[in-house]
Amino acid sequence: MVGGAKPHFMENKKLIRIVESFVVLPIMATSLSFGSIPDNMQTIAVSPQILLAQKENIEAGGLFSLNKEEDEKAKLEAELDLIRQAKADAIDSYFAKRKAPLEGMGMKMVLEAEKNDLDWRLIPAISIIESTGGKFACKRVTYSFLGWGSCKINFESNEKAIEIVAWNLGGNNPNTDQYYAGKTTTEILKKYNSFISTYAQKVIKIMNTIGDEDLSIDPIHSLQG
Repeated sequence: MVGGAKPHFMENKKLIRIVESFVVLPIMATSLSFGSIPDNMQTIAVSPQILLAQKENIEAGGLFSLNKEEDEKAKLEAELDLIRQAKADAIDSYFAKRKAPLEGMGMKMVLEAEKNDLDWRLIPAISIIESTGGKFACKRVTYSFLGWGSCKINFESNEKAIEIVAWNLGGNNPNTDQYYAGKTTTEILKKYNSFISTYAQKVIKIMNTIGDEDLSIDPIHSLQG
């Protein structure tokens, strides 16, 4: 050896050990041990590809759950729309048989009843008692087919009349909630017209003729079928 220089084969062996360390350490860093560590340090190495696959599976599972929840919501909304349409058809059919001008207002009545937590048959039944479905509406004021305000209040349209009366009967108007808030349908009708003792009875009879209060069973079954 000249000048204490190391032989080339020793330098090559050192270089090989350095290179091996870069290969082994990343694998050991991601190793999973099972049970107690045996003498021979037996481990199972997990490659980055396996970890990525596991991550993708977890994300796919979460996406599947989200899509399933959205599908359930869409199905429920479709069922509710079918029920609303069945109610609207029942109202319009009742009006059509009597050649009532309010035919076509069925869906509006259903939606406003739903919004104000009222029986869906209440507004159309009142309109029959008060004006035969708009046929004999008050002449002194506009769109007054529900008897609201004793023929002293004008409305902008049939839709607006339905909105305002339903809003009041649902107990949502602070000026009239003392009469209607938290009341049953019979109690609402007794406040709506306190002069005629049989008023509530007559309206409820028409309500029952229009249809059953709960139309949620048959439409859902027809959808599933």
